[in-house]
Amino acid sequence: MTSCLHTTTEDHRNPLPPSGTRARIAAGVVAVLFRRAVAGLPLRVEFPDGTVLGAGSADPLPRMIIRDPSAFFARLGRHGLIGFGESYTAGDWTAPDPAAVLTVLATDMTRLIPPALQRFRALLPTPPAGEIGTADNARDNIEHHYDLSNELFHAFLDETMTYSSALFDPAEIAAGPVRWDRLARAQRHKIDVLLDAAGVRAGSRVLEIGTGWGELCVRAAARGATVHSVTLSARQQELARLRVAAAGYADSVSIDLRDYRDIEGSYDAIVSVEMIEAVGYRHWETYFRSLDSHLAPGGRIALQAITMPHRRMLATRNTYTWIQKYIFPGGFLPSCEAIADTAARHTRLRVRSEFGFGAHYAETLRLWRERFDGRAADIESLGFDGRFRRIWQFYLAYSEAGFRSGYLDVRHIVLDRPEEQS
Repeated sequence: MTSCLHTTTEDHRNPLPPSGTRARIAAGVVAVLFRRAVAGLPLRVEFPDGTVLGAGSADPLPRMIIRDPSAFFARLGRHGLIGFGESYTAGDWTAPDPAAVLTVLATDMTRLIPPALQRFRALLPTPPAGEIGTADNARDNIEHHYDLSNELFHAFLDETMTYSSALFDPAEIAAGPVRWDRLARAQRHKIDVLLDAAGVRAGSRVLEIGTGWGELCVRAAARGATVHSVTLSARQQELARLRVAAAGYADSVSIDLRDYRDIEGSYDAIVSVEMIEAVGYRHWETYFRSLDSHLAPGGRIALQAITMPHRRMLATRNTYTWIQKYIFPGGFLPSCEAIADTAARHTRLRVRSEFGFGAHYAETLRLWRERFDGRAADIESLGFDGRFRRIWQFYLAYSEAGFRSGYLDVRHIVLDRPEEQS
């Protein structure tokens, strides 16, 4: 389990709190700003000396328990939001429900980071050159996350092994919380909606960019389509091929270990689920040119994409984040405007339709997080230590909070060439 060991034992993944005069000064400034900000938030922030900060009439308020204020403020002062995540991993702070705490913080991000300090974003670290999504780097970026262990993902995903947002019945979302036994059905429904949007039917030649573990391949082949799927994850390719063969579609589905830049052929439909996030904004033009060049006349493209508001995207595109450092190296979320603009400026493709369902992702992530926590012993038996599990607890909670707060959305986006549509 080489990737697992790489993830859990590198020295930079358990850094000591910053020290020295500059660190103490930065920590002092951040401590004042943090205490002032959280004093008005609907949180209960508890310190070891008995101090409790926060406000609100909800009972109970989400609890944030700061165990080591000195280390917490030192990390936050030196490394910003990366330090905030590292402080959770190190145990400087904890919470009975970290997603609830992070949702409050994400909702009030502007209060936590005053406009005057936001001007200094340019001073924060930028993504390392070795993680930018070039053809040389892309496979390493994907392997870092998706090749950890198929067994790890099996421990918290549903039977479809689908690692992207489900699409539930709106009534289930409204009634919430959604039950685990609804997840697999909602994942299959999501895939069917995407296949319908792309016009996949018997005889269709389908290209899938980003295989996952093969569920979309199986459902497209079940319609009578011929599917060519590409991935950069050797472990996903291996299991996806087994699942496709077990379903009886080995003759109509091919799954190759290939970059999107190296695809050949022409396809009636192209489907890609939450893969654009791995491309990186520097390569969006190349990505959409590739889509355009492989789409047959009259065809359609259906994307599922995690998006952020356009202004936030522009403000953060050169910032190195905790998610990039620990979870998805090279990743970056587009905005809807960026997708439409990139396609329009560099290809003949245009956005035909789109809709968002961010609340569905919040529920999907909650179900994964609860399952992940409930399978802690199984995950430990695979070789993933307690520190790794805290990294992933924070990742899943952080992501859930993004969708619950509205900071993030997930959308189905359909593109085609208008002049070719009847």
